[in-house]
Amino acid sequence: MEMIIRKEYLNKMIAAKDTEFIKVITGVRRSGKSTLLMMFKEYLLNSGIKEERIVYMNFESASYDDIKNYQDLYSYVKAKIKKEKIYLLLDEVQNVDMWEKAINSFKVDFDIDIYLTGSNAYLLSSELSTLLSGRYIEIKVYPLSFKEYLEFNNYDKENIENKFNEYLKYGGLPAITLIKDNSDLVLSYLNDIYNTIVKKDIIDKNNIKNTALLENIIKYLANNIGSSVSSTKISDYLNSNKIIKNSNHQTIDNYLNMLEKSFIMYKADRTDIKNKSLLKTLGKYYISDIGIRNIILGFRNIDEGHLLENVVYLELLRRGYRVNIGKSNEYEVDFVAENPNDIKYYQVTKSISNDDVRNREIRSLESIEDNYEKIILTRDRLISNDFNGIKVKNIIDWLLDE
Repeated sequence: MEMIIRKEYLNKMIAAKDTEFIKVITGVRRSGKSTLLMMFKEYLLNSGIKEERIVYMNFESASYDDIKNYQDLYSYVKAKIKKEKIYLLLDEVQNVDMWEKAINSFKVDFDIDIYLTGSNAYLLSSELSTLLSGRYIEIKVYPLSFKEYLEFNNYDKENIENKFNEYLKYGGLPAITLIKDNSDLVLSYLNDIYNTIVKKDIIDKNNIKNTALLENIIKYLANNIGSSVSSTKISDYLNSNKIIKNSNHQTIDNYLNMLEKSFIMYKADRTDIKNKSLLKTLGKYYISDIGIRNIILGFRNIDEGHLLENVVYLELLRRGYRVNIGKSNEYEVDFVAENPNDIKYYQVTKSISNDDVRNREIRSLESIEDNYEKIILTRDRLISNDFNGIKVKNIIDWLLDE
């Protein structure tokens, strides 16, 4: 299969090329970071940069097993540098002990443009953020959007509903598009990715002993996508169902933080829309890929409404919004999406054909007193798409809009 260019991400890298900033590419495992780095290498070669000026290293390859620490990395790269500017592309660099020190030295000692990838947020919470405060740009890579999913599969828009159902089932990890016609392979692949994330990016990274608690927290979050979550709620559930005895709130909070840092889960905080203030309690968690969510739960308990909410949340992140949960008086708004130029409010529901559901969703948005755009996203296709200024859009059409 021909490598399909993910233009949005590649263009971000090109725009940042030759700036003083270190480019840090982050995202869950197998979301396409390594392929993006290879695409950028191809771009450099096609733009006339000689191959000897490009140093590409993938630290998941046995080729670099001898590079254990920052001194080894510094010596290896230094030997590659001549007089001309070097482009340094380091894939999964967190596998090198104290790699931050080498990166800092490269910036001090050489004319060098640096690009890094990593599969957990410890990449940015490490000494790098101290050594290079204000001197790096994070490029966040997510699994395929539905629009990309169609492109990767060479799908046209016929039977679009069935293709969207397929996306809701298997998710958007790029490799899925190669094996989607073999369900056994898909299940095996998703299971392997999940186990790798849990073992390498969470258990091994944090030296976790109570793996049973961790796995039950993950299952709880996967089963409660789009529901308000707190460490107290998780603890009460685990204790009352005799899954884990005497689970500790602080330990649960620590594990939740680790899940965020592995990029398997994202937390959306709750904000008071009227007072424009963040609330400390009852945020919601969304998973980085719904295929992973389905493999965790064994493709059971698939509440499509919550899956749709997860898809919308990730799409808003892809489009560059900061996304929170909204509280408007006594009502809840699914998403408050903000960027420097705009605010949009979203309600997400499978259908508004039921009068009670439609009135509930409209009422939540009508409770907001400002004039920013208010949108209901649903799988319905309606003749009327406007209720007193509140827009109603088919979710698939919305996903393909931009």
